[in-house]
Amino acid sequence: MSDLIGAWCAWYNAGGASAGTLRVRRNHLCRLARQVDPLEARASDLVTFLGTYADQAPESRKSALMSLRSFYRWALKHGHRPDDPTRGLRPVKTPAGVPRPIPDELLEAALAQADAETRLMLLLGGWAGLRRAEIAQVHSDNVTPFGLVVRGKGGKTRRVPIHPRLAAALDGIDGWAFPSPRRPGQPVTPDYVADRLEQVLPKGYTAHNLRHRFATMAYRGSHDLRAVQQLLGHSDPGTTARYTLVGDDELQAAVLSVA
Repeated sequence: MSDLIGAWCAWYNAGGASAGTLRVRRNHLCRLARQVDPLEARASDLVTFLGTYADQAPESRKSALMSLRSFYRWALKHGHRPDDPTRGLRPVKTPAGVPRPIPDELLEAALAQADAETRLMLLLGGWAGLRRAEIAQVHSDNVTPFGLVVRGKGGKTRRVPIHPRLAAALDGIDGWAFPSPRRPGQPVTPDYVADRLEQVLPKGYTAHNLRHRFATMAYRGSHDLRAVQQLLGHSDPGTTARYTLVGDDELQAAVLSVA
């Protein structure tokens, strides 16, 4: 069974999945295989399996269902199954996310106590909106006169103009901005970035809150959701809307603008 899951993962990876996403997908199928043979599983077996995520966040259940759907569509297409047992499963509803940008005073406090490496990570998140995996992959070749070239999810590339405060911190890097201390010639991992940020950010705040901060500030300055969408590398503007916090002053201004 491990060979079959490995073949599916290789197929999935060929589509440009990130290492983190691939790891999650593999874990879901390995967990299923410990309960039932995936090639013999019925829809009722999959319902029971998804029930093991009942005490987890809706996003976790939705992710598990996405893994099952991907695997069984692949298995059907390549002749490993005569049917797709996920077709009758109900979708998992997830609540709309609430933007939670880190307050400026907390971010400034984190910057004040951070070393040079962690400070650059904070700036890349708060002033360029990079994900932790994207922060880990920053290279001097990505720093161009036209902006920071970012390779995001699914291998998609975008360009983010470099904020003046970030430009000074990027000046002088040669090669990987964050070279791995364990793997010569390679960058650090996303988990390494998360750990470094966790050391200086207040409890409850992560790299994602830095990204929310960037999205919120960019939208307030431009009121152009489409521009913010491109800066964040989102394929759906609805996702971008969940990253941008609209303040009371902006709501009041919108009401007062009504003729």
